[in-house]
Amino acid sequence: MISEGLHRFPGGLKLPTEKGLSNGHESLITPLPDEIILPLKQHVGHPAEPVISIGDNVYKGQVIARANGYVSLPVHASTSGKIRDIGLYAVPDALGLKAPCIKIEPDGLDSWCDIQGVGDFASMDPLTLQHVIRDAGISGMGGAAFPAHVKLKEGTQTEVNVLIINAVECEPFITCDDRLIREKPGYIVAGTRMIRHAVQARRCIIAIEEDMPEARDALLPLLDDDIELITVPTIYPQGGEKQLIRVLTGLDVPSNGLPIDIGIIMHNVATAAATYRAVHRGEPLISRYVTVTGHVPSPRNLQVLLGTPVRHCANQCGYQERSGDSIILGGAMMGTLVRNMHMPVIKSTHCILVKRVLNRAPEMPCIRCGRCSDVCPARLLPQQLYWYARSQDQDRLRKHHLFECIECGCCSYVCPSNIPLVHYYRVAKNKINQHEKSLFDAMQARQRYLTRKERLAREAELQSEKRPDTEATKTETQDKKAYIREAVKRGRTRRRKNHGHKGDVSDE
Repeated sequence: MISEGLHRFPGGLKLPTEKGLSNGHESLITPLPDEIILPLKQHVGHPAEPVISIGDNVYKGQVIARANGYVSLPVHASTSGKIRDIGLYAVPDALGLKAPCIKIEPDGLDSWCDIQGVGDFASMDPLTLQHVIRDAGISGMGGAAFPAHVKLKEGTQTEVNVLIINAVECEPFITCDDRLIREKPGYIVAGTRMIRHAVQARRCIIAIEEDMPEARDALLPLLDDDIELITVPTIYPQGGEKQLIRVLTGLDVPSNGLPIDIGIIMHNVATAAATYRAVHRGEPLISRYVTVTGHVPSPRNLQVLLGTPVRHCANQCGYQERSGDSIILGGAMMGTLVRNMHMPVIKSTHCILVKRVLNRAPEMPCIRCGRCSDVCPARLLPQQLYWYARSQDQDRLRKHHLFECIECGCCSYVCPSNIPLVHYYRVAKNKINQHEKSLFDAMQARQRYLTRKERLAREAELQSEKRPDTEATKTETQDKKAYIREAVKRGRTRRRKNHGHKGDVSDE
């Protein structure tokens, strides 16, 4: 039953869900691969710093890279084995870029380091609980991969009226959260209560889609009056943070603002499960549920150790890499098309989608039909953004709120001219970010120059205070030189006189 009092977000689409491909079977625990590759950056923020060396033996759950700053997270070994390399490897990236990673050769023992839960979380100070979650390396697992402790910290600095646990899996093909809830409902409910305690939220909601009845039924017996379970219609992209907040509360997150600005915090349902593991058992985030689906022989969900190669996961579903297949990390709408299957599963990898060759129709001129505006969930003007992106008019792109675009792909999906609108927006965002970074770097360089100049001026002033007065010193030096000249002159005069006197005597 859909909860009464729900609101509607603008735009959106009813899409074929394709979820029956993978959600009808229990998840499989993926066997150990031949190698584990763990990127030092698997989240928004700064990459971690290695604390191990090549050749070291490590245990499962051991910290192998420490957090580097506030918006950063540690990296833990996802199995026991030997560190074989610390270097550049392919990571989930549309451009096929490489990034610093730690490579582990599993020893096959899967031996844990010493871990311990914290016991009664309800008696803990909320800040202490946040530190436990941070030290476990937990980031948002719904795709954005924002460090969880940063959101939790916001909750202790500003009053939280509503905590929302997002189980709305709106994108086609993806069912990992559905299977997680069905198989581990106790983890979800307990983790939700832990997060609520960490932010001291007044109200707590678990939101779930109407096409996930089995997951809803698994949660209901475990709930009490402290958690509301609300079912929402299946409309894409209702799982988006701002869209779901609108549906549940009727409130809009301010432009360029955050949910905490209106007293709301949202976490993914998988993040809640990871929180339970971290607090109750002491387990860091080293694995996750991943949907492997599309054109594979046996689509299903896997429980995967982080760092496991994408190819190894696909092989568990009977897939062998074929030339020409499209490999998408994520869903069909917002996923990243990658060039190969060499990269590893990371904290934000929730789906591996295999599709046949994408025979996209050629791009045609815009006919100004306005369909893109009708379906935009962010109330933007996609057509205008398209023109300004093509002309690289950064000022107008900012004025038309380019960065409010969540890249859901609704506009591209309905475009009769087959214009890849989201591609243009992504390129424009990257260019603006690069431009702003260059300005920031220049500003920092100027600041460093001015700081150095001020420091040198202060040092020169201090040196001048230690030396005698320059003018007095100069006068004294001149006086000494004048005295010396006069003395030399007197000496010469005396010698001439003495010489002249001796000459007179000899003549006589």
